Amino acid sequence: MKIAEKRTYDMQLLPESERPRLLLVDDQPVNIQVLHGVFSNDHEVFFATNGRQAIKMAHTCLPDLILLDVVMPEMGGLEVCRQLTSDPETRDIPIIFVTGQDSPEDETIGLEAGAVDFITKPVNPAVVRARVKTHLTLKHQTEQLKSMVFVDGLTGVANRRRFDECLNIEWNRCCRHNKSLGLFMIDIDHFKKYNDLYGHQAGDVCLQKVAEILSSQVGRSYNLVARYGGEEFVCLFPGISMENAMSKARQMVKALYECALPHAASDSASVVTISLGVAVTFPAQNRLPEELVAAADAALYSAKQNGRNQISSRNLT
Repeated sequence: MKIAEKRTYDMQLLPESERPRLLLVDDQPVNIQVLHGVFSNDHEVFFATNGRQAIKMAHTCLPDLILLDVVMPEMGGLEVCRQLTSDPETRDIPIIFVTGQDSPEDETIGLEAGAVDFITKPVNPAVVRARVKTHLTLKHQTEQLKSMVFVDGLTGVANRRRFDECLNIEWNRCCRHNKSLGLFMIDIDHFKKYNDLYGHQAGDVCLQKVAEILSSQVGRSYNLVARYGGEEFVCLFPGISMENAMSKARQMVKALYECALPHAASDSASVVTISLGVAVTFPAQNRLPEELVAAADAALYSAKQNGRNQISSRNLT
């Protein structure tokens, strides 16, 4: 649940879409209201009043940080923390325990469960703000370092390793929420001939331009474009229908064609073009994400066999 509020806007604050997301978890509404008052002006605040609701909200809103009570009925904060830190989708979300327990033993148990910090009640607003700011900064720095590992050095889009990780995460998320998952496999047509004619440096510039165009067309932030290898790219679209996937694919093919990068050696057109394979399915626990990759790859093969510079699709049932 998200707390309804009347927001006041300050030019010095981040735009609402860029504000850090906080999940407040406490079975006492008064404690949530206190923390909400501390953070609502410059954070996007969500809340949960029990452990199971907290786990569900963590997967739904993917907060940047969680402030979690330890003592709650049915499922306590320690178990919530253990479940979240053992799940690949939520394990990187820093968790700060906010609790009335203040013994060294309690703090040790909390940190061993996976929390990054421990704040005792009643909270001091200045202290809790400072702790949250510190851990959000550390999280941001960690994400920057990780992004260097997951970014293709030439094109600046995600690399194959990042795609493999996101595919597994989105597959499992779509399983839980009964959502569809779309996958595009994209190949630059006659790229070897392009390199042979224009040289490998020009080929690198071509790859960068294709990546830029695909990124401009991919849409929402949770969609992904990645370099799959060589002249192949891949795009991931959670929650997309086949109809919308085909529309998105046509936009990509059109955008690249209209960019009009010369390709005198192409048998398909006088400019650089792409072939695109589309596959959409509803993931299930008894199936593997590799099936979606194979379907998109087969669709790409059909597009290339049928003359390139076009789209082919596979709808998995």
